[in-house]
Amino acid sequence: MMRAGYYERLGDPLETVQVGETPIPRPGPGEVLVRVHVSGINPSDLKRATGWAGAPMAHPRVIPNNDGAGVIDAIGDGLPATLIGQRVWIYEATLVGPRQGTAAQYCVVPVEYAVPLPANADFSFGACLGVPAMTAHRAVFSEGPVEGKTVLVAGGAGSVGRFAVQFAAWGGAHVIATAGSPEKAAIARDAGADEVFLYTDPDLPDKITACAEAGPAGGVSHVVEVHFRDNIALDARVLEANGTVSLYGSSDDPNEQPVVPMRDLLRKGINLRWVMVYALAPKPRAAALRDIERAIIEGGITPLVAARYKLEDLAQAMAAVGVAGTGGKVLVDLD
Repeated sequence: MMRAGYYERLGDPLETVQVGETPIPRPGPGEVLVRVHVSGINPSDLKRATGWAGAPMAHPRVIPNNDGAGVIDAIGDGLPATLIGQRVWIYEATLVGPRQGTAAQYCVVPVEYAVPLPANADFSFGACLGVPAMTAHRAVFSEGPVEGKTVLVAGGAGSVGRFAVQFAAWGGAHVIATAGSPEKAAIARDAGADEVFLYTDPDLPDKITACAEAGPAGGVSHVVEVHFRDNIALDARVLEANGTVSLYGSSDDPNEQPVVPMRDLLRKGINLRWVMVYALAPKPRAAALRDIERAIIEGGITPLVAARYKLEDLAQAMAAVGVAGTGGKVLVDLD
């Protein structure tokens, strides 16, 4: 038996999430059993637990959380014994294999969802990857290399946004970011943004344009966007012709139906690229896994932990995340 967090009905995690004993899962063919040391919580994990936007119960009893890190403890048929003892980070645990998450001492996933963790990254780092790092990678590199380009990252202090700033800088881009406060601006700047502006600045479009024109590329060619409804008019204004907006987020309203400034987008030939990490095709998924490893080894990306909890406090940890996130990653220790 193992200790695990779980829920058997949808709703406020403070009312539904429990912690108790449950059987240790067994890996099937092509699967690995990971002894989880740290579990990472994403807003999407909370949304599934609360039934946000009509999300149904995946199982009668759900062990939540897609991201985590630990050590391979056992393997299924068809896999080499050399995998046992390997340090790994896990992603999409609730969507693959037995479809149970990392909020447990043990977790089973197909071997390709247990990614080798570089020696210079600890388990906390590994648990911060998954959804935010893979989303950020796709949002930054959806149109190819960004070297020599100017990339604007909206919400550069957010969980995805901070990784996006780091990936863009690592990829050789001139990076402009926006943030909601001076404290968050400092986070984005420390992540590698060349310039950071506050959302509330009345001269924001002009300042972004002037900063981009003074940069090596002469204009913004790519935007990583977290709030389509609130920012698409600004993006259309500051982007140069044939630029791209990579959209990975929305508001807290599950029924959001934003107004699109179609004429401004059409006039410039602006491309809208929708980024959903859970729907990544094999090629961009492989590119993300490859580049995440390289960026970790080279020091191009680093984690930001917002808070950490013990497994016994999983309900409080999930509630702390909120559907809009906390900026950094909320972690749960399983040791």
